[in-house]
Amino acid sequence: MNKLTAKHPPHVKSIMPQPVMNTPTYRLFSGLFTLLIAANVFSAVPAEPRTSESAVTPIEKSRHTDFMRQISAARGDFDFVLIGDSITDFWPTRGQDSYARFAPWKPLDLGVSGETTEEVLWRLLNGELDNIHPKVVMIMIGTNNIGHYRDEKAEWVAAGIAKIIETVRAKQPQARILLLAIFPREFSPNGAQRQKTLQVNAMLPPLADGKNVYFVDIGPKFLDPQGNLPKEIMPDGLHPNDQGYRIWIEAVKPKLEELMGAPLAPAPSLTTMTNSHSSSSTNSAIK
Repeated sequence: MNKLTAKHPPHVKSIMPQPVMNTPTYRLFSGLFTLLIAANVFSAVPAEPRTSESAVTPIEKSRHTDFMRQISAARGDFDFVLIGDSITDFWPTRGQDSYARFAPWKPLDLGVSGETTEEVLWRLLNGELDNIHPKVVMIMIGTNNIGHYRDEKAEWVAAGIAKIIETVRAKQPQARILLLAIFPREFSPNGAQRQKTLQVNAMLPPLADGKNVYFVDIGPKFLDPQGNLPKEIMPDGLHPNDQGYRIWIEAVKPKLEELMGAPLAPAPSLTTMTNSHSSSSTNSAIK
């Protein structure tokens, strides 16, 4: 009998290698190996380099369908629109008390986390400014162009912001625009991204005409006297917490009320805010 095909008696353990392909260990390492191969393949594909056209070329990302449904459900009944990235996107959840003050103006928050100027442009050109007639549009965008792309030039970001303003003006000619300077990022005033943000902001005032478009830089409101960005206001050096959002709304309140021709809802009392946060904490604990 062929030794390779001979069967061992039950009481004798084979010294031949046993197949392991169906064992959990094999499947685990096989899966990890596949992932490593895939990761290596994808990492080998270079990202498209940024050019002067990148920040002004509309590109689709996400959340668009949700916004379109929201606009349809409300029959476009919004007097105040906010356009931006995560800093705007997170306001209704991380700054609930201050965001609630927009209620009399029937706000529409079109902020999307992670978006750059070109991604905002795509949404605005594909329906999010249709079938609404806001009185005022507040725009704060551009920090992700700086944070996501090391080779992004300040003038490219400014051009993207200008394109957004142009788009809003074309689609909503009755609306007045409040353009905000990009908020400071990084804790230290000497950070590279902070410095590039300042370069972009220096290019924004000429975009305002004092009639249809207004420019306000509230960045210094977030900083200490040495120019540092306190963690008590922006814990990660980028996104405001509830205190940061209260600073934001108070800083823009005079201009927004002037443009809207109507006041914000009054700020909640300290007792109301405390009770609200306690209730939220309790509900979170229950969940």
